[in-house]
Amino acid sequence: MGGGLLLCAVLLQLSVQVVSAGSSPLKCGVGSKLCRDASECVLYSHVCDGESDCKDDSDEEDCASACSEDEFRCAHGKRCIEKQQVCDGVPQCQDRSDELSCTEKTEGCDHQCDGQSRCLPGTFLCDGEKDCMDGTDEDNCASSDPSIPIKCALGSRPCRDLKECVLYNHVCDGEADCSDGSDEEECSSECEADQFQCAHGRKCIPQSQVCDGASQCQDRSDELSCTHLRDGCKHQCDDNSRCVPSSFLCDGERDCLDNSDEANCVDAGCSPTDFKCTSGQCVSAKMLCDGHPDCRDRSDEESCTNSPVCITNHRCPHSKECLVQEWICDGDRDCNDGSDEKDCPVSPVTCGEFQWSCKSKTKCIPPSWRCDGMKDCDDGSDETECEVLCPPHQFHCGSQECLDPALVCNSVTNCADGSDEGGICSALCTDTQHCSQICFSTPQGPRCGCSAGFRLLQDGLSCSDVDECESKSSPVCSQLCINTAGSYTCDCQPGYLMEAGGHNCKITSEPFLLASVHTDLFLYGLRNGGLGVLSSPAKKAILSLDYDWRLQRVLWVSLDTEAIRWSSLDQKTSGTLIKGVRADSVAVDWLGRNLYWIDGVNGQIAAVRLSSDTVKSSDHSVILDEDLDLPRSLALLPQKGLMFWTEIGNAVKIECSGMDGSERRVVVNSSLGWPGGVALDPISERVYWTDERLRAIGSATLDGDDIRILQMMETTNPFSLAVFNDMLYWSDAKKRVVVAARKNSGKNREVLLKRLRQPFGVKIIHPLLQTGFESPCENITCSHLCVLAPGPKAVCKCPAGFLLAEDGLTCSSLVNSDFLLMLSPSTVTQIYLQSRHSAAAADLKGWPEHIALQVPSVNEAAILDYSLRDDTLFLTDDATTSLSSFKLKDSDLSSEGVFLKLLGNTITAMALDWVTGNVFWSSNKQPRLQVTSGTGAHTAVLVKEGIGRVGSIALHPPSGKVCFANLGLQGSGTEARVECCHMDGARRKVVWKDGEQPTSLVFSSNGDTIYWADTGFGTVGAARLDGSGYKELKTGTGLTAVTLSDDTLLWMTLSDKTRLWYRDEQQETNKLWFEVSTEVVGLKAFSKSSQTGSNKCSGNNGHCQQLCLATPGGRTCSCAHDHVLLNATHCSPEQRCPNGSRSCLDQLSCQPVGKFCNGHLDCHDHSDENCVGLKQLSGAEVFSSPTEPGSAAPPHPSPLSPRSEDLNSTLDEDVQLGNLDALQCSQSRCSGNGRCVETGGETVCVCSPIYGGDACQDNLLKAMQGPLFYGAAGICAGVVVIAVMAVVVKRKKSGNARRATPATTRETIMTDLEKKPETTQSAPADKNKPEEAGPSVD
Repeated sequence: MGGGLLLCAVLLQLSVQVVSAGSSPLKCGVGSKLCRDASECVLYSHVCDGESDCKDDSDEEDCASACSEDEFRCAHGKRCIEKQQVCDGVPQCQDRSDELSCTEKTEGCDHQCDGQSRCLPGTFLCDGEKDCMDGTDEDNCASSDPSIPIKCALGSRPCRDLKECVLYNHVCDGEADCSDGSDEEECSSECEADQFQCAHGRKCIPQSQVCDGASQCQDRSDELSCTHLRDGCKHQCDDNSRCVPSSFLCDGERDCLDNSDEANCVDAGCSPTDFKCTSGQCVSAKMLCDGHPDCRDRSDEESCTNSPVCITNHRCPHSKECLVQEWICDGDRDCNDGSDEKDCPVSPVTCGEFQWSCKSKTKCIPPSWRCDGMKDCDDGSDETECEVLCPPHQFHCGSQECLDPALVCNSVTNCADGSDEGGICSALCTDTQHCSQICFSTPQGPRCGCSAGFRLLQDGLSCSDVDECESKSSPVCSQLCINTAGSYTCDCQPGYLMEAGGHNCKITSEPFLLASVHTDLFLYGLRNGGLGVLSSPAKKAILSLDYDWRLQRVLWVSLDTEAIRWSSLDQKTSGTLIKGVRADSVAVDWLGRNLYWIDGVNGQIAAVRLSSDTVKSSDHSVILDEDLDLPRSLALLPQKGLMFWTEIGNAVKIECSGMDGSERRVVVNSSLGWPGGVALDPISERVYWTDERLRAIGSATLDGDDIRILQMMETTNPFSLAVFNDMLYWSDAKKRVVVAARKNSGKNREVLLKRLRQPFGVKIIHPLLQTGFESPCENITCSHLCVLAPGPKAVCKCPAGFLLAEDGLTCSSLVNSDFLLMLSPSTVTQIYLQSRHSAAAADLKGWPEHIALQVPSVNEAAILDYSLRDDTLFLTDDATTSLSSFKLKDSDLSSEGVFLKLLGNTITAMALDWVTGNVFWSSNKQPRLQVTSGTGAHTAVLVKEGIGRVGSIALHPPSGKVCFANLGLQGSGTEARVECCHMDGARRKVVWKDGEQPTSLVFSSNGDTIYWADTGFGTVGAARLDGSGYKELKTGTGLTAVTLSDDTLLWMTLSDKTRLWYRDEQQETNKLWFEVSTEVVGLKAFSKSSQTGSNKCSGNNGHCQQLCLATPGGRTCSCAHDHVLLNATHCSPEQRCPNGSRSCLDQLSCQPVGKFCNGHLDCHDHSDENCVGLKQLSGAEVFSSPTEPGSAAPPHPSPLSPRSEDLNSTLDEDVQLGNLDALQCSQSRCSGNGRCVETGGETVCVCSPIYGGDACQDNLLKAMQGPLFYGAAGICAGVVVIAVMAVVVKRKKSGNARRATPATTRETIMTDLEKKPETTQSAPADKNKPEEAGPSVD
């Protein structure tokens, strides 16, 4: 699309105006100053040079008129120079009076030329290079030996007579540079059809370069007689050597050297919905008399009849503008009376890790600002004690000056310390020096030197080109740099034009800043300063936004709804793109036509097709959902098919992958505090991020190299950022400003928006940023969603519940519901086995089609089992030494509570009887085969003799069989065995005894064969339950687990990656299915056939009062360890222990009832702390010991029914802290204002929004309340943006509570941010001065 498209919707309302030079202040570039009449800029080097450059002559005012005795006064009387610079061959005076009437040549000055304005040494004469503009240094030269050809520098060629050299780019340019004219011979005289022939007939250029404002022909014929200006070329200037588009005219920036683009400007006016400032700037009429100046000249707040109500309750004392405390003494005058910047204290500051302290200790600057030639410290200390690095072609004085070699050994002291004279200066260069370019005398003897743009090699003779384009920290070109011999040229990306200086590029047509300020969407013209507001129905803060240029929409998310909504750029309409999704950050894929977002609660990056209509939430596809701890912000680079995001969880980092989730890698994991917003710069190919903990802005290459941290005092709490051309834009939610600065240095800082409410998301709008590329998705037809992969290339994706067919295009619903569950420390990944046959299944580098299920409240999951009948997942957590259950519904896990809680004991094996709900388990302190009823009320020991440690348990309820891995008694020399018995513990038999480390036991579907993985031998073994028919499959090293699905064997290995393999029985080969970098600790397959059938316990618990244990063809009613059977089905307490006490599980001792589940170990086997988890009360687990002796046993519920007894917890705080997400820890350790998280083995608090401190004891908003003290030192305001960032953390961490409690609880938590009462801690305020209400992020 052309630049004119920008006027379609955005400009329609914002009314791009043409502002006169007198009505809008001109912005001067670096190294320039503004003339007094503000009509033009002049270089500092032209100030006081004796020649008026400003029309009002202000550049020649206040100039020094008296010179000291050792100085020479220029003829124009405006400048003084050192006397030793007079008649040195280099004019320092603008009128060249220091080089006139030089009757006596100085030593080293042998030839004066160019009207006696320049003097050269003898070595420059007749050297084949024209050093004088008049060429007299090469006149009357006679070669002493014509047979010796002249030596030409790199980038040059000799003329035919071998007397002189000519640059290659001057060959065939239509102008003879060689005396014999040979540089214009044998030149092409015919051009192709799509070329233009220069008037001199010697050169052809592309037609597209004709009348483009930049001359490519030496005679400028390509830019002459341009009666029909090409598109984008509306104004020719600088003697027709430059052409600029209409958007450059009257924009307040001088783009032509003759300033004609800013001349004769007329006011175009504002739209009817805008207010016209006195300066001509246009702002939305909604901002008129709102208590805050939006016009740069503050005219929108003048002549207001009524004082507005200030939402902050703070006003300037005299001029009555609304204020926030952070604006007091911030360096910007916000009160028209200037009272907010009066009597500001100056106190010492402590600089950050990435800062340099000025000697005054009152200011900190980035280290890159030190010794950069610009004074940034008020005391100038940043420009003292600087090491001078001279260009390679200059002489380095001992006193740190840099000299041209011609000024060395010329009998004139040019170095302050005289190091350029004396010594053996008398030794002259000879032909034996063999210098490749130049030779000059020095006090140390003759030395070889190089011309500008070259450096001397280590041999001291040869010169090589300096590649100026290699400089990354201070690039010489803003966009494209092309190195040439001895120099370089700058160029611009398509759609940009080179500015007059030849180094910087400027985009055609007006760019706009899009920013969310609380619930409003602002559009700010980066050239005309126009300020408009888009329609937004948001009720709470808009935290993230992006735009779609094709549909002319801004897409955004706020805290008040689970939806992604949009507002039109024409400020008229708004709507919803997708409902029922949770989004923390949004990003538009304008090339593939998709919208991406981060779901921080579920740890997902998802995408859906961009549409003009509302799309169904079920249509979205999950792009990434593995190992996403706390993803915060997302940015896309569709041109390369890449996406980048920040992580603020336990390991802060910035990651990258293809936009299809492939080729995932960590880009930055050092020099980070709390990376928040992320943005990409396609021009410099760098990634930028905000860091709220470091209060800095960082950047790196897309590969993570060349990390730069820009830590400025102005970046108090950067939230979001955008990069455009040479500039960096960011929002500061604490200072409530949106700021712009140079992206490479952070200098030229300018406040663009300053509002009473907090700004969050920022983007730059321009059509060029979302056009100019062909989408690979246009070349394929996906049935559902086409996304971009690295390249970019097109890849089809499917929504949840669908799998990609073998054609790679079509998504089909599941035919076979068999699936795997792969267990990670805090995630369960569900993979349908049908996806093995999809198009991308072979040797997949990454996860196949899957669903990642975040497990609430679990941090070190170890063992899993699952009931298909009840969709219930059982997990052991080594971090909390507990067993918990979770309900799976709609790809979401919700906690059903802790089933069993141990103390000082870890569960080593666990299996679920899916018929009765009984759980078979063992632990390291209770190395027995035990069973606990589905209610948790009854536990019995089934097998205890001869067991060292139980490493794995497998059940086959239809046949009533159980097998377990007996790892033997430590030090007994007993080999590990696989044993089987009936589910009541009878008929125990050793199936295999020659194992080393058998684990991961699994039954065949008919129950007659048991499989296991022997991790010690690297083999998968199998045998019938009678011990016959042993088979073995070699899998290699790293074997960790095995499972079986409809007789298909699958196993997992772990080395540098986690790999999943399967056995292809038809080809009798082992095949790799996929490999991932994720840590996986468990594997199990499930299918309808694996959990079909019944046994005698299926109905009414087999009529057993406590435990029903299946056996082949029958069942056994069993009692808890401290009960005995009264008859075949009922139990009664066993009178083994005295009244008021009960037996330990090992039956070796009795303990008082009060010692059970009291948080202290009393039984030798720790069984007094085998505590049954009951229903949740407001997120807290209530624990009790099993049914006490003498009490009536509760009726047996249906299998896996929720446990509902209301008993009090007797666990102490230490036990409760084992569960990092328990409410008790939040209340005691984190003051009820945060959640417990384990970091580096320590329990620390992650605070909820608006709270801080080690124990979340500080209300950060309180610091922002109270009266306004203008003279107060070090005014302290709460770090408001932490509240916003904590929303993301809380939405992730409280996702545990979200899945464990009703939805209303989660909504209450979210609204707490808005409704939490805020009280002031400051002294009572003046009764006549209202206090500021603490800001809320809502």
